[in-house]
Amino acid sequence: MSALNSKRGAEKLAVYIVLGMILGVAFGWMVNTGLIAVDMSYISVLSTLFLRAIKMIIAPLVFSTLVIGIAHMGNTGGIGRVGVKALGWFVIASVVSLLLGLLFANLLHPGTGAGLSPPDAAQIAAARAKLEAFQTGVHDSGFVAFVTNQLVPTSIINAAGGNALGENRLLQIVVFSLFFGVALGSLGKAGQTLQDMIEQLSHVMIKITGYVMLFAPFAVFAAMASAVASQGIGILYTYLKFMGSFYAALVVLWAALVAVGWYFLGHRIKRLLHEIKEAFFLSFATASSEAAYPKILDALDRFGVSRKISSFVMPLGYSFNLDGSMMYCAFASIFIAQVYGIDMPLGTQIAMLLTLMVTSKGMAGIPSASLVVIAGTLAQFDLPVEGMVLILGIDRFLDMGRSATNAVGNSIASAVIGKWEGELLTEEDAERRHRAATPAA
Repeated sequence: MSALNSKRGAEKLAVYIVLGMILGVAFGWMVNTGLIAVDMSYISVLSTLFLRAIKMIIAPLVFSTLVIGIAHMGNTGGIGRVGVKALGWFVIASVVSLLLGLLFANLLHPGTGAGLSPPDAAQIAAARAKLEAFQTGVHDSGFVAFVTNQLVPTSIINAAGGNALGENRLLQIVVFSLFFGVALGSLGKAGQTLQDMIEQLSHVMIKITGYVMLFAPFAVFAAMASAVASQGIGILYTYLKFMGSFYAALVVLWAALVAVGWYFLGHRIKRLLHEIKEAFFLSFATASSEAAYPKILDALDRFGVSRKISSFVMPLGYSFNLDGSMMYCAFASIFIAQVYGIDMPLGTQIAMLLTLMVTSKGMAGIPSASLVVIAGTLAQFDLPVEGMVLILGIDRFLDMGRSATNAVGNSIASAVIGKWEGELLTEEDAERRHRAATPAA
């Protein structure tokens, strides 16, 4: 009965999140049109506090679940095998995402005849200032910068504390946890006490996650209200062709991901999509795939994926499997070139694709961090960086779609790799495990 109540609670929360989105749009529209006068800074603080609470729990949650998952694997061979499969999946998914972004931008020409006015000097200055603020401590372009600045932490405390914007350096936490988990597993019985303590920590963090998620509908309401109040519904009509083209490309990417999931998981892909719908709506409404991370882990547990697989694949995916973000970077770069009437040969576009394969890493969970990647790409290929002004106003609405796509892609990847490793329970066994793990009411 308690497991059933848990499922019903998750479904209710998904409904409340959608309701919060709808009410937030309506409230923001009334503020934007002057029907009501509200200081939105008091409303937006709800979303800010929620995202800060999520960031607060991400580091200890990733550390505890990943360390226990690795320790349970028992040998470095198993870790390496899962890692190779995961990275292979991520590379293929990245290439497909980038190719779809380029394909749809070239087929639909969202920037051709868009009728958008070139940005003035004040707009360009404001845009550059915003991009510099994002770039400080968030993203460094190039393979060498990626390896030296984002891969290995100088201190696990600094990695958990984050960069200049307070964002967790998730990949660095993963690297430290890998070393820690392998070392702990090698100790055998001598490390059992510490392993039990870390496992208890993971249970505590999951419990805290449940408490934080109770506030998700209010945060979603605030996020949507703030976006619509500041930008207005009208801006969506101005960019209708661009947004429509991009979301059409996302739908095709979703279909491709689901089709691959169906190939490996069969009819169970429908169950997986049902389990992650709450995480999907949450990442969509908050424009942050990081906000959905704890709920995806919970959904994968209910689906039957072993925690030692999901706790290993998911953090890696958040750094290397950003399907929606990579599609957007390719799509937006071509869009800006089209607005300025700049023709990009196929060879140049392929070079851009290869560049984005590297420069797009490490930006998961950071709203609008894709702007930094796009700015670097524009500069590298001699495209007008000031073209970023053209998409700044609607970036929040686009970030929603790409963040939700990242969540879907990583969920399917974890489930498929779990099946490859023989770590995916049957539906009946998954249900029994969920009932056993759910405390009695």
